[in-house]
Amino acid sequence: MADRITANLPARSTDDTASFYERLGFVVEFKDDGWLIVRRGSLELEFFAHPELDPRTSCFSACVRVGDLDALYAAFQTAGLPDDCFSMPRLTPPVVEEHGMRIFALVDLNGSLLRCIDNAFRP
Repeated sequence: MADRITANLPARSTDDTASFYERLGFVVEFKDDGWLIVRRGSLELEFFAHPELDPRTSCFSACVRVGDLDALYAAFQTAGLPDDCFSMPRLTPPVVEEHGMRIFALVDLNGSLLRCIDNAFRP
């Protein structure tokens, strides 16, 4: 198995978080009241129970680096999330930042930010 690192993010409810990520094409690998692991191909996220979390003040985040950013964005779009700057959850369209990195953002129902980044960019 290749070396890897897995993000650990908060979940107000493992049930609601599992349902949300299943809409994005993830599969639940493990779930109980205190922990959740979801996988979409080689992408894996782990969540710990944090029922008192306020999503509007969350500063949790992770970077998701992928070879086909457009395909991931298209797959996530099927969940029908809003693309504005204020809704939660939300999915923003891909942009090219001023330093050349292509990126889109997913903010989940817990307020966690996933920065989805095109692997083609290397600083």
